[in-house]
Amino acid sequence: MDQADDLLQRALIDAQASVSVALKVSDLAVSEALTVIFHGRRDLGTLQTYVTHGGRAAGAAVGASELLRVPCDLDLADAASRDEAEELYATQARALRDAIVASDTVLSLWAGEITAMTGARVSIDRSIDLDIRLPAARLMPVALSAPERRLLVTAVCGARTLAEGRPPLGIVCAQPDLAHVYQLSDDPESCLEDFEERAASHARRVAKRLDHQEASIHRFLELNGDDFQATA
Repeated sequence: MDQADDLLQRALIDAQASVSVALKVSDLAVSEALTVIFHGRRDLGTLQTYVTHGGRAAGAAVGASELLRVPCDLDLADAASRDEAEELYATQARALRDAIVASDTVLSLWAGEITAMTGARVSIDRSIDLDIRLPAARLMPVALSAPERRLLVTAVCGARTLAEGRPPLGIVCAQPDLAHVYQLSDDPESCLEDFEERAASHARRVAKRLDHQEASIHRFLELNGDDFQATA
């Protein structure tokens, strides 16, 4: 079931209302192992994609707090038969698997580059929810974290159905008040240099704005002198 072209075993949650199909992605450099869950509900008319940690066995229970919603869903509507649906599923599942493998490989390169360029300690953040707001959806519940630099690096993707092929991918560099997405194929070293310049420019703009705000407050307080009639 771990071979590249194998479809993973289907796990029925409720035969009348919903069905889940699991796709394991193993031997990843950074993420180690992930499980993609395609979950369809006939009663709600939804077919959604989630990613969770580990290689989940068939029938394993997964809590909602363990699932990362990924906006890259199956689209099997054009299948004229069950056989065609299986072929479409295989193609689309492979596209998502390939995207995860490629993104994880690139993250491993970024981890080495962050350490080499900054000397910062890099850890793996496996949180489903992040404290930092990102400009695009995450592809995997895995991120590189350099706390000394307040830097977070993770893979992101564009929202579209898997019928359109492998989703557009990128790597986002983020700090609490700044984020920028780079193409997956970009050189990590040049991206980090660019982000450092962006962070420095952002810090200068923030400092200028704070100085302006402080001057405004100072002038306002001066209005409370003897010659200024305060209002209730």
